[in-house]
Amino acid sequence: MTQPTKRMEIGISTFLDASPDPVTGVAISHAERMRRSVEEIVLADQVGLDVYGIGEHHRANYAASSPAVILAAAASMTKHIRLSSAVTVLSSADPVRVYQDFATLDGLSNGRAEIMAGRGSFIESFPLFGYSLEDYDELFEEHLELLLAVRASEKVSWRGGHRPAIDNLGVYPRAVQDPLPVWIASGGTPESAVRAGTLGLPITFAIIGGMPERFAPLVSLYKEAAARAGHDPSKLQIASHSHGFIGDTNEQAAELYYPSTHAAMNKLGRERGWPPYTRDSFDAARSLRGALYVGDPEYVAEKIVLLRKNLGLDRFFLHVDYGSLPHSEMLRTIEYLGTKVAPIVHKEIARMEGN
Repeated sequence: MTQPTKRMEIGISTFLDASPDPVTGVAISHAERMRRSVEEIVLADQVGLDVYGIGEHHRANYAASSPAVILAAAASMTKHIRLSSAVTVLSSADPVRVYQDFATLDGLSNGRAEIMAGRGSFIESFPLFGYSLEDYDELFEEHLELLLAVRASEKVSWRGGHRPAIDNLGVYPRAVQDPLPVWIASGGTPESAVRAGTLGLPITFAIIGGMPERFAPLVSLYKEAAARAGHDPSKLQIASHSHGFIGDTNEQAAELYYPSTHAAMNKLGRERGWPPYTRDSFDAARSLRGALYVGDPEYVAEKIVLLRKNLGLDRFFLHVDYGSLPHSEMLRTIEYLGTKVAPIVHKEIARMEGN
């Protein structure tokens, strides 16, 4: 008997980029970027997208140090879209407070909140909140353990090495969803895949370079770890997050998206010692097997369907605002993703998988 096709969810992820425009040098305020985000979430809900995720960062060029607060601003203005962090930097956050924030969001949205927990790709939050980078891995393990304990039980007793112990104390409010969804975010390490699988938690892979198909061994590793731990891999969700932009034609999309991508990649590259980012790099990444989802709706849909074929993904996040993309272009991409790309993807997957 043929298994029914698992619907592929499609959504938006963002760090609320407030970088200066590469041409004018003008940057919008953090307050304006946050207000624009609420407008984006409302539109994403209206055009039928499944999820909108905001990543926590503590840098001058990003406006999202508190994703739950921004998502809560949109909760009462939306009906269906799921509201997620993307990610919560759990290593440097208090897990009790993380649960409370997202349980509050869950109540306000009537059961649409999610936590995506990760180490984070930047380190500013560690000195900001008084944590040592020497404890980078240990903090994540310990904080994830506590978050899952709080999620599982109203009264919690817990003891660790970096946070004061909890002795049979209640944590409130409780989430509407039981359990409140907790995803693991991974940059592509085998350790993250095994951890998520062993715990039976859904996983999101950040696929922002190279060929996405190369993540197939990590997907297998994740499923194998889940099965060994007694979880049914077919019931676990796998997502990816990749940069992209949708225009009327492939050429128009590339011309509009390249300047902000070029500026953002070279700024980050100078910090991390990467070689200069060029137009050749950009064009290679937006090829069919590349990790940059830039093009017209049909082409972006084709690339998402290829992800489904190669990795069996259940959810795809399009990260649009990399650099200083104009707000009108953000809104148009969200509209195209919901009204043009998603229907093509759903129809093709149903045809491809025989349902």
